[in-house]
Amino acid sequence: MIEARHLRVLRAVAATGSFSAAGRELGCTQPAVSQQMKALEASVGTPLLIRTGREMRLTQAGDALVRHAAGIIAGLTAAEEEVAAIAGLRAGRVRLVSFPSGSSTLVPTALAALRAAHPGTRVSLEEAEPPRSVEMLRDGDCDIALAFRYEGVTGVDAVEEWDDLVVRPLLLDRLVGLVPESHPLAGSGSVAIGELAGDPWIAGCPRCRRQLVEVCRGAGFEPRIDFATDDYPAVVGLVGAGLGVAVLPELAIESVRPKGARMVAVEPPLRREIVALTLPDLAQVPAVAATLDRLARAAQR
Repeated sequence: MIEARHLRVLRAVAATGSFSAAGRELGCTQPAVSQQMKALEASVGTPLLIRTGREMRLTQAGDALVRHAAGIIAGLTAAEEEVAAIAGLRAGRVRLVSFPSGSSTLVPTALAALRAAHPGTRVSLEEAEPPRSVEMLRDGDCDIALAFRYEGVTGVDAVEEWDDLVVRPLLLDRLVGLVPESHPLAGSGSVAIGELAGDPWIAGCPRCRRQLVEVCRGAGFEPRIDFATDDYPAVVGLVGAGLGVAVLPELAIESVRPKGARMVAVEPPLRREIVALTLPDLAQVPAVAATLDRLARAAQR
């Protein structure tokens, strides 16, 4: 294997014409230059220099290696500088995947702070809900996945296994009830979930509504879901139009003006855990670690 330090010595010998002159240029002794040249010749398996008295001449192989050495050393120098820039957060790239309500609340604050502190670090954003976002992380399609899981959900696959990942807890996102302004309970400080048993419901996909359904069943009723949508503004619009009631995370409501709808606390409390996930090796990458820190600070609201 050819080592870069040996190539640097070969170039110095070719430029100066002797081991002693090369040693002076490189700041080492003549014997050290001689040893490195012997090691390089042993690596390539052929003589590189013809020694004639105190002068040195390149063999054909030596001439070829010197011609290539300039590009090799330049490439290594550029690589070293780029790695140093990444390690020092003067450069770097982070691929972030987030669920929509996280993208509109936590992510903007975190990325603005990251850009201000480390303008050379670039972050790309793609949206995906868990478990898809977690799959993307494990498949190498992103570096950080912003994800969530609901408290108290039971059943098969109710709680994702994250034991192989680095889990950075961010916040507990409270779920609140959303009712039309004309609803009899619109002025209440809080309502028991059972008090909404007779109302039509607006809910999300089967996975997202699992906690709602389990809580309603615990209260003794099966929610009548008339509308199903994962689009939070659509949920707010449907509730505001008087077409039903819903339960939404506070993060989701932050980015939507609930026109025609009122928020009420629900009992028992419903919450989801918001986390940032990454792989153990990625957690050591400076740009990834800095992004995780900024997400954690953005969650301290």
